[in-house]
Amino acid sequence: MNVEIINTGSELMLGRVLNTHQQWLCRRLADLGHVVTRQVAVADVGKEIQQAVREALSRADLIITTGGLGPTSDDITRELIAELLGKKLIENKDVLAHIESFFAKRNRPRPPKTSVETFVPEGALVFLNQFGTAPGLAMKIGDGSWEMGVGEQNAPSANFHLPSASPKWLVMLPGPPRELRPMFDSSVVPLLKREFADEIFVCRTLRSTGIGESRVQEMVETDLQPLVKLGLEIGYCARPGAVDVRLTASGANAEKIVRDGETVVQKIIGTNIFGFDDDEIENVVVKLLTVHKKTLALAESCTGGLIAHRITNVPGASKVFLGGVVSYANSAKEKFLDVRAENFSAHGAVSEMVAREMAVGAREKFGSDFAIAVTGIAGPSGGTIEKPVGTVFIALASAEKVEVKKMLNPWERETFKQVTSQQALELLRIQLVCA
Repeated sequence: MNVEIINTGSELMLGRVLNTHQQWLCRRLADLGHVVTRQVAVADVGKEIQQAVREALSRADLIITTGGLGPTSDDITRELIAELLGKKLIENKDVLAHIESFFAKRNRPRPPKTSVETFVPEGALVFLNQFGTAPGLAMKIGDGSWEMGVGEQNAPSANFHLPSASPKWLVMLPGPPRELRPMFDSSVVPLLKREFADEIFVCRTLRSTGIGESRVQEMVETDLQPLVKLGLEIGYCARPGAVDVRLTASGANAEKIVRDGETVVQKIIGTNIFGFDDDEIENVVVKLLTVHKKTLALAESCTGGLIAHRITNVPGASKVFLGGVVSYANSAKEKFLDVRAENFSAHGAVSEMVAREMAVGAREKFGSDFAIAVTGIAGPSGGTIEKPVGTVFIALASAEKVEVKKMLNPWERETFKQVTSQQALELLRIQLVCA
């Protein structure tokens, strides 16, 4: 089955809003066995939206549009698609009742402009919006061949003919994620299960750190070739401080092919694999600390609290994370972590000695089993020949020892912080795995 997604919204084209629909919908559809073959984003312009839908209908079995179903002047997707398909817009009493109830429950008058949301294309299935007012819509188009009411170059005067071996479905979803996502799960998923045959598709992602993307491919590619001949597809995705290896296959033997591929990759990359699929390294670290009944404290300088932020995003972190200090200034390192003043003049704030004392100080102050400390030069200024921008020292203190690693992360500040936090958590993860 060919699936295409059309994201509408001028805010997407201006870069004012992050398009999260493309990732979320692709993931949900892939989990259902339907891999998206194409997706586009277009502005809230009539000719652009109609052209995108027309082209998608010429190729795809399922088309999903997002956005443009609300009550404002730039919400024009519903009207444009109705025109494209030669369908009248008819007031739907169920939608009207839902909108009136929505505002009544909130003790607010219904804005007159919401009336436009009650008009839906003739024959469309209606998905009531449990978290908003704009309904979702689904239309089954054709049963062999069909005609639409808008001709070439968007001239609404001439029909054109498109062949189709089977009916197509066009689904329109509202733009806000808080509305789109529950609507997709509650209304679109049942529609897909009813109208389209299940397809076997298996995807497994192995998440690694400490090895570059090119090197990962060099390590695993040759040994995976026998499985590639059987239908395995391999993909790589580099992220700040991590590389994902994606293994996919379709068909009756997909599960076995992917599992065999996973075994090969795990054997080659080994402990550099920190997790699978949606695992983040902070989740893995919290789980390992919990299993080993160990606690953690942090002393952060150049990461500005990012490591603590990542750790506390994990449910259950309170059982293992005692606290941290963001000691950005040297005076804070002295006052809160007992870093000796002479070490700043002798070695500099970004040094192995200072990182070591920060980690030891944090561990002693909080009484934790482990403490991580980071100190570095995030840039863009402050670097020297001996310590260029991106230099960072990461220390891990335990009852037995203090381990310090010097790294070079010469990226802009946000990426520098992300990569450094990843490296710091990886240092602890390896310690826990090998314990």
